[in-house]
Amino acid sequence: MRSPAQDPLQLSLDDLGTPLSQVTFCIIDLETTGGSASTCGITEIGAVKLRGGECLGTFQTLVNPGCASPPEITVLTGITHSMVMPAPRIEAVLPSLLEFIGDAVIVGHNIRFDLSFVQAALERDQRPKLTNRAVDTVALARRLVRNEVPNCKLGTLAEHLRLDHKPSHRALDDALATGDLLHLLIERAGGLGVTGLDDLLSLPKMAGHASAQKLRLTDSLPRSPGVYLFRNARGDVLYIGKATNLRARVRSYFSGDDRRKIGSLLRETAHIDHVVHPHPLSAAVHEIRLIHQYMPGYNRQLKDWGRYVYVKLTLSETFPRLSIVKDVKDDGALYLGPLSSRSSAQRVVDAIHTSVPLRRCAGRIGKRALRDAPCTAAQLGVSMCPCAGGVDPDEYRLVVERAVRGLTAEPDLLLQPLTERITSLATEERFEEAADVRDRASALAGAINRQRKFDQLRRAGNIHIDLSPLGGVALDHGRLQSAWGEGELPSLGLPTATDQFFRSDEPLAPLGRELADELGCIASWLDKNAPDLTLDHCDGELTSALPALPSFAPRKGLAVDDSDFVTSSRRSRR
Repeated sequence: MRSPAQDPLQLSLDDLGTPLSQVTFCIIDLETTGGSASTCGITEIGAVKLRGGECLGTFQTLVNPGCASPPEITVLTGITHSMVMPAPRIEAVLPSLLEFIGDAVIVGHNIRFDLSFVQAALERDQRPKLTNRAVDTVALARRLVRNEVPNCKLGTLAEHLRLDHKPSHRALDDALATGDLLHLLIERAGGLGVTGLDDLLSLPKMAGHASAQKLRLTDSLPRSPGVYLFRNARGDVLYIGKATNLRARVRSYFSGDDRRKIGSLLRETAHIDHVVHPHPLSAAVHEIRLIHQYMPGYNRQLKDWGRYVYVKLTLSETFPRLSIVKDVKDDGALYLGPLSSRSSAQRVVDAIHTSVPLRRCAGRIGKRALRDAPCTAAQLGVSMCPCAGGVDPDEYRLVVERAVRGLTAEPDLLLQPLTERITSLATEERFEEAADVRDRASALAGAINRQRKFDQLRRAGNIHIDLSPLGGVALDHGRLQSAWGEGELPSLGLPTATDQFFRSDEPLAPLGRELADELGCIASWLDKNAPDLTLDHCDGELTSALPALPSFAPRKGLAVDDSDFVTSSRRSRR
């Protein structure tokens, strides 16, 4: 028989969506010598196993607690010292109890109390703790029948709700009464759209929610990957999200999600639409396209793609320079991006300026000098200043070539000087300055790495990837063209927000702002799941011969000192 401790993943996504009529419940009740699991013992265990309203078996035994019961406990339960003296110790009872429980969902009235004693006994006997899902009938009663009864004690509920079994402070009687209560509460919960185990587990968290009456909007949602859209009474899209389990994710907004705007979102919501997808990757891409299309007011991320910018190196000038631009032109310049904000682009520019002495003045340079004296950066020796004259174009061209190679094929030309600068500043205990340089280096390495992934996907052309057992996807120069589930033919087209597709094969051609989020999502997903993927077809190459990029991310949990400024290689798995 499978032991719960041997199977930490007892309930899969499908298991959680199992109809409640097919779920096996094990109701447990304990009698103890007191209220503390660490200092008190178990005197009796009662359990009953139920499925679909049918009793599958019962379990009952007295237990020798190894200590005397207080008089008030004996009066309450009727269990005397002479009754438990010949009974087995808990260590002898545990094997049969675990076998009886199996992989059932554990139920109890104030189940935390009973489970605390069981888990403590397992720990003392050096056994793995139970990992079964648990349902507390106290929490369910507070959610469903609190207005009908004076309190939610088991005896009170049994009397007012006329349960078949009456609790008596004996373990099996109380477990049977709790089983009756569970069935009644499940019947009541059906009115709130509770049909599966996942619904039942999340229901107690929805107590008192102002928009609980809108749970009916989730009744038609499947337990599968997809995209969901919250709409108001006029049909306007308020919020768009993705999920691996649509039903569980949307219903979570009515329970544990306490983000500030959720209450306002639910008050405005009148309809919830959804689109089912064969796997999470196609759902994630569809979410991006829909957010770009509708720009929902409650979405915070993925809406700012229109503000993305590029770092531009103006190669058509005699003395090229760096700038931050919003639009890409066919002017022969080298573009890096798109980057998510001007602030991140500025850090990239600052990092490049730290490594190579490109000019920082923005004026056009003709035959006559624009300045009487070099600019401040040139006087400090960190840049050239052709504006003041005296800079040899051939010498400056070497600096530009170094910057181009650093941004394309040889990133160490730009990153190594930054690493040396960080080390030098840290050695001198100038930690704030070192942290500033590290942030610049991290921004530059991240931008180059992102550009490399974009170009890698685009150079690969048409790709077919097997995501078994999920299905597969087809990519066209980085864009998701179709997705299909397991056993389906690759013909399921993915809805798009635009008919424009990127088909350039030039590795350094600037990527449009509207495609950056999608290609970034796909590249990250492929990196994360690379060991589980099979490449069935690829027009080009989905590999890179370029050297690995260092990581400048600070170590978590460290203070700002010299140990915080260590770089490490981060190699792609593809």
